[in-house]
Amino acid sequence: MKEHRGWDLKGLLKRNWLLIATIVSVLLGIGLGVLVREYASLSHLDKQYFGFPGDILMRMLKLVILPLIISSMITGVAALDSDVSGKIGLRAVVYYLTTTIIAVILGIALVITIKPGVSQKAENIDRTEITQNVNTVDTLLDLVRNMFPENIVQACFQQYKTTRKELEPSKVKENTTTTMFPSFSTTVMATIFPPENITKDYIIVGSYSDGLNVLGLIVFCVAFGLVIGKMGERGRILLEFFDALNEATMRLVQIIMCYMPVGILFLIAAKIIEVEDWEIFRKLGMYMVTVLSGLAIHSTVFLPLIYFVIVRKNPYTFALGMAQALVTALMISSSSATLPVTFRCAEENLRIDKRITRFVLPVGATINMDGTALYEAVAAIFIAQLNNYDLDVGQIVTIRQVPNTLG
Repeated sequence: MKEHRGWDLKGLLKRNWLLIATIVSVLLGIGLGVLVREYASLSHLDKQYFGFPGDILMRMLKLVILPLIISSMITGVAALDSDVSGKIGLRAVVYYLTTTIIAVILGIALVITIKPGVSQKAENIDRTEITQNVNTVDTLLDLVRNMFPENIVQACFQQYKTTRKELEPSKVKENTTTTMFPSFSTTVMATIFPPENITKDYIIVGSYSDGLNVLGLIVFCVAFGLVIGKMGERGRILLEFFDALNEATMRLVQIIMCYMPVGILFLIAAKIIEVEDWEIFRKLGMYMVTVLSGLAIHSTVFLPLIYFVIVRKNPYTFALGMAQALVTALMISSSSATLPVTFRCAEENLRIDKRITRFVLPVGATINMDGTALYEAVAAIFIAQLNNYDLDVGQIVTIRQVPNTLG
């Protein structure tokens, strides 16, 4: 007699209890946030206390980023042959650049089609925040500088950043001509070199800002892993140490994930309560629709299509295995903080080779910013539309290139 196997609901719940609990916590967080906002009057201090459990979750996730990146990158690179790691790295970079370019082109196409800034007026948008001028060349050079940190320990908690400081015209003249003719008076020099003929000059001032220098750590770990891999038996002790560190970190991640539903519930509820003015959503409604539409199309159409063309497998089955990481990333808005969850989903749910995940995922969480690139492209054209400024083809191409370089 043939045994009839029904739908194993108990087994399904057991295997996916964390994902189900996370989704339920998202819904409960939205409901709790709306209820507290409508029926309770909380002070700013009370709102911060209310979001305390969510803050603890973010701190725990960020806590394990550093040991996870260091241990996974070193063991992943050391376990691979240098030629193999080079091929994997090249393919990963090509994939990251391709998806970023697709995201930017998609964002530009949507913002030109929807025109979210045409129906708005520039004066309706709040501009009270202080904006900082950013130079593309300096930003790119800072990116290279951070790839080679002066101190690997400092790279664990600080990033290097440069700013331009304008020199005063008097200092410029003093440095160029006054030192050559000290007997000339300031009046004579001002007559010979009037202020309008003086070109502005700048100096670069470097400083450190708080934040994990992930790019510098990745470059160091890749080089360190390659060296350990070439050392053979002499490097085995170091390799075993970092492998044990990675295993211990992943066990900590499992403990943290048990707390995740509680943290996400209060994190979402607190964000809803902290919103001061919902009018901003009406003012930027079409802009938000444009960005969210682009993200939805990119993540549900283009990325699955690339996966299907290359792997020849169902992309949505793959996405289901990564559902926990996707939900977490959506809720906490940080690919780096989601990295521990991404590792667990890729290695335990999808059974991907650990040598691949340890090498590719930290790099992807750092440089593969498709959403940021799409958002920046949409924002630039949206601002131009607000100010009734028509962009030509060359300017649009420039907008497409800048996020590829900086995003």
